[in-house]
Amino acid sequence: MSRLNKPLLAALWLVLGSTVALAADPEIHWPSGWQVEEVVADADAPATPSPVSRQRAIKNDENGETLMVMELTGTPIEPGHVVNLQGVLLEMRKSIQKDFARSGYQSVCNKIHSSTLSHLEALETTCVITENGRHVLSQTLVGAVDTNKAYVFSYAGQAAAYESSKEEVSSVRASLKL
Repeated sequence: MSRLNKPLLAALWLVLGSTVALAADPEIHWPSGWQVEEVVADADAPATPSPVSRQRAIKNDENGETLMVMELTGTPIEPGHVVNLQGVLLEMRKSIQKDFARSGYQSVCNKIHSSTLSHLEALETTCVITENGRHVLSQTLVGAVDTNKAYVFSYAGQAAAYESSKEEVSSVRASLKL
């Protein structure tokens, strides 16, 4: 099981570390029992404050193994810039698939489709990651844009945990105040 944690976390950090929107932190209510982590900038990054906001919560099993990760990332949009949200999600999805393929996994993602995130219209896609035909992980990306901010809400987890955490994820999505 811990063998799955490294690819899961590596893929999440790759995707969630990409620049996608926010000036003030949104209000988010994490489920009880999830470990809320402070997301800090890379040590190699410049010392200037980053306008990117990231909030993350992790669900661990009784042995401390990661079962699920949820993260909301936001980045301010330059005035007049139009975000190609479909293009952003396609690139993020491609990164997920390439990263898992390098680790020996196969992935299939559904078509990007309309959704909502808080009060915003959004686009969403989910990838199912398998190993030798066995479903091991799932990851969903939800992207939304308002007039001066773009957001990506991502959640991923081991197959059984992803399925059993759907109500918690829905609760977080419903309570978001962007």
